[in-house]
Amino acid sequence: MIHDPVPDRGIWFRIESGSAASAVRRAAERLGIQLDLGDARTADLAIVAAELTSNLVKHADDGVLLLRPVRRGGEAGVELIAVDAGPGMADLTVSSQDGHSTAGTLGIGLGAILRQASWFDGYSRPERGTVLAVQVWPGGQVEREHPWVGALARPLTGESVSGDGYAWRVVEGRRQVLVCDGLGHGPLAAAATDAALAAFRKAPAGPPAVVVGHLHRSMSHTRGAALAVAEPVPSTGTLRYSGLGNISAAVIGVDGKRRGMVSLPGIAGHQRPPIREYDYPFDDGALLVMHSDGVVDRWQLDDYPGLVDRSPLVVAATVLRDAGTRRDDACVLVARAGA
Repeated sequence: MIHDPVPDRGIWFRIESGSAASAVRRAAERLGIQLDLGDARTADLAIVAAELTSNLVKHADDGVLLLRPVRRGGEAGVELIAVDAGPGMADLTVSSQDGHSTAGTLGIGLGAILRQASWFDGYSRPERGTVLAVQVWPGGQVEREHPWVGALARPLTGESVSGDGYAWRVVEGRRQVLVCDGLGHGPLAAAATDAALAAFRKAPAGPPAVVVGHLHRSMSHTRGAALAVAEPVPSTGTLRYSGLGNISAAVIGVDGKRRGMVSLPGIAGHQRPPIREYDYPFDDGALLVMHSDGVVDRWQLDDYPGLVDRSPLVVAATVLRDAGTRRDDACVLVARAGA
C-alpha cells in the first residue's frame, strides 16, 4: 500500500540538510510507484531527485524543490523543479558536463540528471541563483521543443495548501490558460480555486469572456476568487484576455517591451461583476506572464539575459523566486506565442 500519495498540486520542500534531501528522494520514489512509472524509471527518478537535492544542499541559498505529477494524454510522469538563490553558474552547459565541479566533488551531478531525464531545462546566472526543471516519463525522451506553457503555485509560509492555482486546456482548437486566486488563504481559498479549475476544464469552447462568465456562475457556492482567462489567436497575432480582480498580466513582445493588461474589479462567484474582453498584440515569440497578487508586479525580464529563450516553466519559476512574497499564496503562469 502507498501511504500519503503526492497530490496533483505537488509538494514543496525546503532543502537545508541531507535529511530533507532524503525526504525528497523517498517522496519521488513513492510518486513513481503511484503513477506506475515502472521499476527502472522509478530508479532513474530517485537518482534525479538525489542529485538535484544534493546540489541544493551543497551549493544553494534558500533552496526549494517542487515535486509533482505531470500528465500528457493518457500518460503520467514526474516533474521536479529545483530553485535557489545561490552563487549560480556562468555557463549551465559547461556545468552539466561530467567532471565539472565547484565543490571539490566528482562533478557528475548535472550530467547524471541529464542522462536520466526525459526533458530538462534550466537557467542560471552568477550571483543570481539557479532554476532547474526536470521531467521523468516512462518512455524516456519526450518532446524536445519547449512546451508552450508552464506554471507554479506555492502556499504562503505556514500553510499546507495554496489558494492560488492555474490550468490550461486545448478545446476545439482554442488554447486557453487560467490563473485563479481564491479569496483568503488555506483550505477554503484552495476549495474556491479547485472549483474554478474544475469549471474551467468543463467550460464551453467560447472566448475568454464567455469562459469567465461560466466560472463566475459555477463558483457561487465558494468564497469566490480573482481570476483571469487568456487565449492566443495565432491567425490574427493577438491575445484575448478577460480578468476579474487582482490578477496581473502582461505581454512581453519580441522587442522586449512589456505591455500590461486590464483586469476589471470584481470577485468571481459573488454579485454580478462586469466581464469584458480585451485584445492585445501577441506575435510569434512573445510571452504572456500572468500572476496573482502574491507576486510583486515590479519584475523585469530584461534583468535576466537569455531567460526569455528558456521554457515557460523556467521563466515562471524564476519570476516566482525573485518576485513572490512569503506573506501570501503566489502563482505565476507563462505562455509563449507560436510555440
